[in-house]
Amino acid sequence: MVRPGGAPADVLLGGHPGAAPEEDGGGDGWNATLHLALAKRRTRTVIARCAHRGPLAVQRPFYPEGAESCHVYLLHPPGGVVAGDRLHIDLQVDAGAHALVTTPAATKFYRSGGHRASQWQTLRVASGATLEWLPQEAIVFDGARVRAGTRILASPGARILAWELACFGRPAAGERFRRGLWDQSLELYLDDETPALLERHRIAGTDVHARAALRGAGVIGTLLAWPGDQWLVDIARHAGEAAQGTEVLWAVTDCDGVLVGRALGRAAETVRASLQAVWAELRPCMLGRAPCVPRIWST
Repeated sequence: MVRPGGAPADVLLGGHPGAAPEEDGGGDGWNATLHLALAKRRTRTVIARCAHRGPLAVQRPFYPEGAESCHVYLLHPPGGVVAGDRLHIDLQVDAGAHALVTTPAATKFYRSGGHRASQWQTLRVASGATLEWLPQEAIVFDGARVRAGTRILASPGARILAWELACFGRPAAGERFRRGLWDQSLELYLDDETPALLERHRIAGTDVHARAALRGAGVIGTLLAWPGDQWLVDIARHAGEAAQGTEVLWAVTDCDGVLVGRALGRAAETVRASLQAVWAELRPCMLGRAPCVPRIWST
C-alpha cells in the first residue's frame, strides 16, 4: 500500500493515471473493451454512452430504487476468461449521476497453458457523482495465470463504495489452488492524479496454503470507501465484527481518509456476506439511501 508521496503512478498498473496497463496476453484470446458513461438527465441517471468491442456488454439499466440511482449489470457472454484474453472496462460516472455496477455471476479465470489472461478496469467518478462498484467474486481456477487491476480516478466531491473479491480454487468441487499466479492491483487516485491508495496482491498457488500467507483461507475480499471519515470506520468495524464468524476474519483501517476493509475466509459466500453486511451499514451513512440489493444476486 502506498499513500500520497509514495511510489510513482506507473509502479502498479503502468503509465499515467487512466491509462490501461501493458499486458503480455498472447495466443488467440479475446481482446475486448467496453466504454460506458452514465450521466444525470434532469432527475434520472441514464446510460449516456456505450460502445464495446468483443464479448463485453451491459444489460438495460434497472431502477429498483427510483430514477436517481441506476443499476447496471456488466456481461461477459463467454462465461469465463481463458489464457490470452484481454478485457478492459472504461467506466465514467458524470457529475450528479449515481451508478451501482455489478455482474450477474462470478467471473471465472480458467487454467492457463502458459499465457496470462488480463482484465482491468478504469473507473472515473466526476465531482458530485456516486459510484458503487460491487462485482461478484473472481474464481481463480487451479493453474490460472492472471493479471487484474482496478484503477479509480475520483474528482473532488465524488463518493465511492467499492469491493473486490477473489476465490482461489473451487472448494465446493474439491479443487485447490496449487499452481498458477494471481497478480492484482487496486488503486485510488484523488483529483484524477494524486495517489491515495496503491496496493498489489501477488498470490502464487503455494501462498494460499502457506502458514505465513493465507493459511488455507482461499478467499480474500477488500472493501474501499471514499471519503472514509473516522465515524464511518467505526461503523464498518462494528458491522464487520458482527458479520464475521469462525470462518471469516475482518479488519478495517483508515488510510489517510480512505476506508479500507479486509475479509479473509474459506468460502466465497461467507466472505461476500460479510462485505455485503458492511456495505449495507455504510450506504445509508454515506449516500443517504437504504441498502438495495441488486436482484441479480438472488438468482
